[in-house]
Amino acid sequence: MFSLQPLSNPKPYSLYSSFFTPPNSLSFKTLKLIPPFRPSRNFYPSIHSILQYNRKPQLAGDTPRVVVITSGKGGIGKTTTTANNGLSLARLGFSVVAIDCDVGLRNLDLPLGLENRVNYTVVEVLNGDCRLDQALVRDKRWSNFELLCISKPRSKLPIGFGGKALGWLVDALKARDEGGPDFILIDCPAGIDVGFITAITPANEVVLVTTPDITSLRDADRVIGLLECDGIKDIKMMVNRVRTDMIKGEDMMSVLDVQEMLGLPLLGVIPEDLEVIRSTNRGYPLVLNKTPALAGLAFEQAAWRLVDQDSMETVILEEEPKKQGFFSFFER
Repeated sequence: MFSLQPLSNPKPYSLYSSFFTPPNSLSFKTLKLIPPFRPSRNFYPSIHSILQYNRKPQLAGDTPRVVVITSGKGGIGKTTTTANNGLSLARLGFSVVAIDCDVGLRNLDLPLGLENRVNYTVVEVLNGDCRLDQALVRDKRWSNFELLCISKPRSKLPIGFGGKALGWLVDALKARDEGGPDFILIDCPAGIDVGFITAITPANEVVLVTTPDITSLRDADRVIGLLECDGIKDIKMMVNRVRTDMIKGEDMMSVLDVQEMLGLPLLGVIPEDLEVIRSTNRGYPLVLNKTPALAGLAFEQAAWRLVDQDSMETVILEEEPKKQGFFSFFER
């Protein structure tokens, strides 16, 4: 049997002196107010280290692995996913080349903060004005990450550029003197026209980015059919901009509903986070922030599963039904 006894000589400004003071001695002088907990900057890295896995992921499959990030609908988060997953793979020690395959609407360099360093593109390489290594932009923060843009914003591609030209480009990256990269990530343009067909031609893996709304899911379902017709079977899904409060209020489809509708293995779930907008506007990817954000941690875990060719499982949690009746009010 346990009994509570007052502590002898309690230390001032302690937790025990606030809650275990004898009733007769209670006064405004003896009560000590405990200041609210405000974590410092050094507190967050400890959380970041706890959430990380305790081993390095093992690269599965033949290298280089050519992965295209697509969605069909615009504004879903393909470019943000490519930038953050690419740098997450580089932080894991793998060499990565990210290709911005959007002709005329180049924007992968903006979230990476490399817009002022793009001097040559694939257009100059095809015209013989520069070498391939001159068109590759190496990140100064992680030297094993490189960016390659197809064209400049106001330039026009040659008429003959298509899937064969992009395939030649991928083969040239594989045959480099310093060795081919471990991953080639292709940022696919929106839509299902010529740009989409060009981007998926050299790929053998696809990451389909979608959001839990009906317009995005309809386009995603159409893209899945086109990918399967092209012979690409390794398709994984990332659900972006998920809001748990709307899911609880039944105003948004859950991740399990999305997975049941599309029938794809789940690579990652990215929650709605304002830090995504801030990091994009600063040109500093979310996964490089010292203070970890939920979306940044989700991108890192998705990159981990991409290396292992693994997928996550969604679990449905059933709540107890609410009691109905007059006396249920008094049981709350």
